[in-house]
Amino acid sequence: MHEPTNGSPVRTAWRGARALLDRLAAIGTTGYPPAVRQRLKILNLMAALIAVFTLHYTAQHLFVDYQAFKPIIWINLALVVAAALVPFMHRFSETAGGFLIAGAEFIGLFALAFYLGSPSGLHFQYAIGAAAPFFIFGLARLRLILVIVACCFALHMAVWALFPVPRPPFAAKPEFIHSIYVSAAVTTFGMIAAIVYYAFRLAEQAQAETEALLRSILPDVIVDRLKAAPGATIADSVSDASVLFADMKGFVPIARALGPARTVELLNRIVSAFDALAGRHGVEKIKTIGDAYMVAAGVPEPVPDHAVRLARMGLDMLVVVEQVARDIGQPIAIRVGLASGPVMAGVIGTKRITYDLWGDTVNLAARLESNGEAGRLQISDGTRQRIERQFEVTPRGEIEVKGLGPQQTWFVVAPSVVARAQA
Repeated sequence: MHEPTNGSPVRTAWRGARALLDRLAAIGTTGYPPAVRQRLKILNLMAALIAVFTLHYTAQHLFVDYQAFKPIIWINLALVVAAALVPFMHRFSETAGGFLIAGAEFIGLFALAFYLGSPSGLHFQYAIGAAAPFFIFGLARLRLILVIVACCFALHMAVWALFPVPRPPFAAKPEFIHSIYVSAAVTTFGMIAAIVYYAFRLAEQAQAETEALLRSILPDVIVDRLKAAPGATIADSVSDASVLFADMKGFVPIARALGPARTVELLNRIVSAFDALAGRHGVEKIKTIGDAYMVAAGVPEPVPDHAVRLARMGLDMLVVVEQVARDIGQPIAIRVGLASGPVMAGVIGTKRITYDLWGDTVNLAARLESNGEAGRLQISDGTRQRIERQFEVTPRGEIEVKGLGPQQTWFVVAPSVVARAQA
């Protein structure tokens, strides 16, 4: 069932109805784990539908002929009260509401069928008990579910066998019995459809939330690959990509001066701004470790201008930190290192899985950051070759990189005159 799209008033009304439904379904579910809350919401919806349908039929009988329909009216009122109490039973246990509505319907439908007989079709409502327990109690209670299903079937057959005709005075009202049959059919089909719809809607919402969380942790392409082949090893060799590291200079004394709360607030502000830059420049955030931030371009999907993208982001990161430093009145600055070349990439771990990069290019970028200068973007010679037409650079000299030997490095000053003119 999709949200209506034929006009703003209709959409507004539909969203309002769904919001009201969600609020009603959530009554009494606070404090339970998410999976249990979903089941209790389905139960609350079922109870609400039972109360509405039953109250509607009760009102019809009440105003037509109270004396004639007295037993039917009082049985229905008892069912309404039982259904209304379901959300309040959740305070006792997660199964209390389910047992209440199951018991009430077992007895109530049987009592109604005693007066109205199987031609009324009331016993068909026991078919709801073949589906609802699975949603309400969960597969972990399969034995209980099977018992409830068996009871519903036994009661259905008992009504068919024991009450073949209505009792007086209802036997003399065939048109009334026919209307009850129609009402029972509508209720049965409506209840099953509503329960299945709402259960699938909750499942889809939970799946969407889980996927959104997963996509905030892993690149979209990697998530799609994991979904297509669950458990498969994700390991790639990328021939050409760029990696950027940024780290705050003198973070420990700054954190000591700010205290825990303001330090976390500062890091969250800076990292959130960096995340926004990553999205704007079309690069992939890899991870943060404390005040260190790692981002890459050209992985997991190749792009021809990966070095240019990260150079632009690196300069923007410097601007962001300068602005934050002015705002809080603290002398904070970051060092930024950027290197380009081949990398290895993959997903590691079974808990808190991460998408990470390895290789000489990663090590070089990390060294360029740690051996850089605060407030400047230091790049490798390989990166310089890829961006020199787009940016103005100045030589820094050589640095010694463990395992790689001496490396020529450069500082990115600003976008070139040509790049600025094109922008």
